[in-house]
Amino acid sequence: MVIVGASAAGLTAAETLRRRGWNGELTLIGDESRLPYDRPPLSKQILTGAWEPERTTLRTLRDLDRLKADLRLGQRAVALDVPGRRVRLGGGESIGFDALVIATGVAPRRLPDSDLAGVHVLRTLDDAIALRAALLAGPRVVVVGAGFLGTEVAAAARVMGLEVTVAEPEPVPVRRPFGDRVGELVADLHRDHGTRLRCGVGVRRLRGAGGRVAGVELGDGTTLPADVVVLALGSTPATGWLSGSGLRLRDGVECDALCEAAPGIYAAGDVASWFNPHFGTRMRLEHRMNATEQAMAAVGNLLGGYTPFAPVPYFWTDQYDTRIQAYGIFPPDAEMRIVYGDPSDGHFAAAYGHHGRVVGVLGWNAPRQVRTLRRLVVDRAPWAAFAAAPALDPATVN
Repeated sequence: MVIVGASAAGLTAAETLRRRGWNGELTLIGDESRLPYDRPPLSKQILTGAWEPERTTLRTLRDLDRLKADLRLGQRAVALDVPGRRVRLGGGESIGFDALVIATGVAPRRLPDSDLAGVHVLRTLDDAIALRAALLAGPRVVVVGAGFLGTEVAAAARVMGLEVTVAEPEPVPVRRPFGDRVGELVADLHRDHGTRLRCGVGVRRLRGAGGRVAGVELGDGTTLPADVVVLALGSTPATGWLSGSGLRLRDGVECDALCEAAPGIYAAGDVASWFNPHFGTRMRLEHRMNATEQAMAAVGNLLGGYTPFAPVPYFWTDQYDTRIQAYGIFPPDAEMRIVYGDPSDGHFAAAYGHHGRVVGVLGWNAPRQVRTLRRLVVDRAPWAAFAAAPALDPATVN
């Protein structure tokens, strides 16, 4: 068994193999030299200094020794030979396999001139450590992109007392996952904490002076002065090493409902695109919980199971004193209804309907309520009957 990718999905795949009784040869390949670590804290606790970097480590070296695996950290897979059942590494070595799990994750998108000093992306722990060091100098910060990562970085920088501006081409932050209404609430949250927002205008280019970033020029011709620029433009699946392998690679490694991309070859985590039968659609998720759950499901099927992977996705974001939690999917044309609480009170839950069913629920500082509402997504509750019902009584949602 060979697993390429040693982050959450790859580590979980390795542990699941051993837990399910696989006692044969196991190789775990990771392009970072660090022990596997957790990524969600990078944009929050690591940036603010609430955690030391070592706290993100998922397993100690002793834990990894118990896997009895050939651990290849700091080695990058560069090619896959499907007919020959071999993975080639950057140093020229090739490793044979009977079965393979691809868990290589994603890579951050960049802009031209992003090699200027002071320009940062945030994907790895080393990225987070470097960005924190830059923020400690008290710079003017411009965050390009107002998705989850961009808004979390902006919140962390504001908690540190820095001058922060967020540039986003969409009219509101986090519009793609949640729509305009929740996006407006996130915008208000950031403005209330002193973040400047420039939404509805794209970025034309980065401006530099003497090899260092000096500002971000927007599409309307204005320039945002900056000492540090954080690019939070989303990610692309890390599939370059699979070019020429014969695997289908549209928006990730395309798999069936069992997470199988080709006979004996499975994918899990951010890199995997698979058909989710619960929602009747193909999806690729960059969520921490999905990495763990999909790795377990893929290994179960690799070992002879036949269980379609049909989860209700769960994800969350922490910004300032607010936690937004979500279950399900949130299509752009979905209908939204507040079903508990009031957004003006900073404590509410909402449901999303699409094609006649409840497909997603969201909680804003409402963890118990959104966990209760999750059942609607699991049961594919009819939207018409639910939307016509009165709002939930707070006393009944616990």
